[in-house]
Amino acid sequence: MATNRTFTMIKPDATAKNYIGGILKMINDAGFRIVGMKYTKLTKEQAGSFYEVHKERPFYGELVDYMSAGPIVAAILEKENAVADFRSLIGATDPTKADEGTIRKIYAESIAANAVHGSDSDENAAIEGNFFFSSLERF
Repeated sequence: MATNRTFTMIKPDATAKNYIGGILKMINDAGFRIVGMKYTKLTKEQAGSFYEVHKERPFYGELVDYMSAGPIVAAILEKENAVADFRSLIGATDPTKADEGTIRKIYAESIAANAVHGSDSDENAAIEGNFFFSSLERF
């Protein structure tokens, strides 16, 4: 059953290029309501913990280095059918394969530097949101 919340991160490549405002505008224009947001920088330990599911993958070390290289914006978004609708808004992981008008088509550099993270399931949205926000911080 679909929920009405999802999690996103604006990644270090996009924050470094001052794309935060443009990405947030696209999110708002798509009908999402931001119910929690924080600008922060992950330590290598935090990035490693967040992406622990990929620990055995060959790209894990590079992913941890990249995600701890600069500030990120973490946010919980609300909208009916949030996970699926947000995945459509961000586009394919590979920006060369992303549909026109998607966040990654507009703002991503590459598969690795793909501007935003979007939860791939309701379960992961809850887990990932809880990683960054305590129940006291959420609205």
